[in-house]
Amino acid sequence: MVNSVSVSKTTQEGTSLDKLVKEGKALYSIWKQTNSLKDSTKSRGFDTRLGKLLQQLKAQSPLDSGQISRQTLATYHVDKIDRRRRSEALWFVENEVECREFIKNSKKGFTSLTALQAAMRKASKKEAEADTTEVEATDDQPSKEEVSKVGRSSKPSKDDIVQSVLKACEYSGVDLLEIAEALMQIEEQSSNATETKVAA
Repeated sequence: MVNSVSVSKTTQEGTSLDKLVKEGKALYSIWKQTNSLKDSTKSRGFDTRLGKLLQQLKAQSPLDSGQISRQTLATYHVDKIDRRRRSEALWFVENEVECREFIKNSKKGFTSLTALQAAMRKASKKEAEADTTEVEATDDQPSKEEVSKVGRSSKPSKDDIVQSVLKACEYSGVDLLEIAEALMQIEEQSSNATETKVAA
């Protein structure tokens, strides 16, 4: 067969395909025996080993997305391991530093990678909400520069007004052309109202 994989071919990391096949078989043999997240995420734990194997296979993937083919999974004997478990193990290895830090700082332990993912997702959502609230609170309070300008009798320059409009558009995500059109409409309405008063 033309598309068959040569088992003696060496990968970029210096490990041979024989070693990866052996690792896949070993992982499959202990897959159902693993219950403890603490044990499975140790450096030689099941999820860490599985994630690292999948990370290597993903790096070798000819697809731009890094997706691992079924044939490759079968070649390395990890196709029988549940796809969710494979996905979680890969996620753990790709985010290992953050995961270990989160586990270390956590008040309670986690029973699975699924629970860890959910807790980290919830924490990041709360963090994002806190950041948004902080930004809103900061925006509500005038800066020292703005406060110092309050007592001045000088009017803002044309450039100051333009810069304020640009910042407001950028912050609110409004297109500057829409603001220009709105200003032109207001100017037109204002001039029409003045003409009506003069004609009356």
